[in-house]
Amino acid sequence: MAVFNKVVQNELPDQKRVEKERVREQATSEFWKLGSMLHHFIIEELKKYPGISEEQEKKAIKELSEEFIKEEGGRMTFEEKQMLIESVEDELLGYGPITPLLEDASISEIMVNGPGQIYYERDGKLIQSSVVFRDDQHVQRVIEKIVSPIGRRVDESSPMVDARLPNGSRVNAIIPPLSLLGPTVTIRKFADTPFTVEDLIGFGSLNKDMAEFLNACVMGRLNIFISGGTGSGKTSSLNVLSSFIPQDERIITIEDAAELKLSQEHIVSLESRPKNIEGKGEITIRDLVRNALRMRPDRIVVGEVRGAEALDMLQAMNTGHDGSLSTGHANSPRDMLSRLETMVMMAGYDLPVRAIREQIANALDLIVQQVRLKDGSRKITHITEVQGMEGDTIVLQDLFLYKETGGTQQGRFISTGIRPKFIDKLEGLSRSSSWFRGEW
Repeated sequence: MAVFNKVVQNELPDQKRVEKERVREQATSEFWKLGSMLHHFIIEELKKYPGISEEQEKKAIKELSEEFIKEEGGRMTFEEKQMLIESVEDELLGYGPITPLLEDASISEIMVNGPGQIYYERDGKLIQSSVVFRDDQHVQRVIEKIVSPIGRRVDESSPMVDARLPNGSRVNAIIPPLSLLGPTVTIRKFADTPFTVEDLIGFGSLNKDMAEFLNACVMGRLNIFISGGTGSGKTSSLNVLSSFIPQDERIITIEDAAELKLSQEHIVSLESRPKNIEGKGEITIRDLVRNALRMRPDRIVVGEVRGAEALDMLQAMNTGHDGSLSTGHANSPRDMLSRLETMVMMAGYDLPVRAIREQIANALDLIVQQVRLKDGSRKITHITEVQGMEGDTIVLQDLFLYKETGGTQQGRFISTGIRPKFIDKLEGLSRSSSWFRGEW
């Protein structure tokens, strides 16, 4: 009975990959039974060598696998033997069948919908993979391997978990009974080397004038919010904007799962903590924002604001902590303001709407809107100034826009030609006249 029977779409047609697919398609239950025996054999043998290094462990696994297959796999072809060794190495040293997908730099996201269905995103498009897990328990073991090193857990009493891989990639897992398909895992990959502003310009996410302007805004200690939908590239842009912070400033980063990779030396990274098995010990983003104010920060960078911590973040921005950066989910700069209002109300204080809007208008200087278009490309579509209050309304002014042409995803970045009110804060920094050379 063939274990692997999925079809790979649009994967690279190199000979090695085609051969692997052929072996997978022809793999029988006997083949995987032998793999299970090999797996247990190596685990028992490695117990005899406690404390060995990672390199020694890799070497031992390969030698033990070859020794086992030499005795037990006499009828196997060379390709099958190699396939079996690789699958066991992935189990012991990596994350099971999805290890090759994690190692593929062209893949940006991996979605495990139960044991028999795995999708990945490449160039903004979803593709079904040929690899599968054996059963629910197989997926569960991989989830445990991901979450246990960072002190998280997932079980029937806590069936959802947010975690991260050692390279910072974001992981979400949800298991039965909440997931009817079986254990479900979503992994948002991040490059081992963080993107630079030159990378974003090369990807077409923004142009050079916008990049220079954002650099000047960060150097000028403006409070900046990056808004956008899921998968629009907010965290990557936050990383790039954070890279503009001078080396001599103390930066406090606050996240649910540590994803930001900043190049500066003076960084303190804080990570929230969920409740323990007794329902106690939770440390929220809001708790960390409050604590960060006592840590003498020059800059506070919050990975994502999604709840009552919005009030503490706005108060920090309004009490001398200029140059703060954060992200939030919204479809437009105006929607981001509405969401911030709602999140402030979640803090539980009975504040008048006008007072909340004044807090927002006084705290924020700039909103950067990021969008993932239908073709999978990610663009900064708005760089918008928060000008202040006019009556009961917060006044916004677009400074840069992405203008689509012909109803397609082909377009260009334009300046509206309007100079922002905070231009004096950029005093002493290079201000290119092309920033404000609008076509309107």
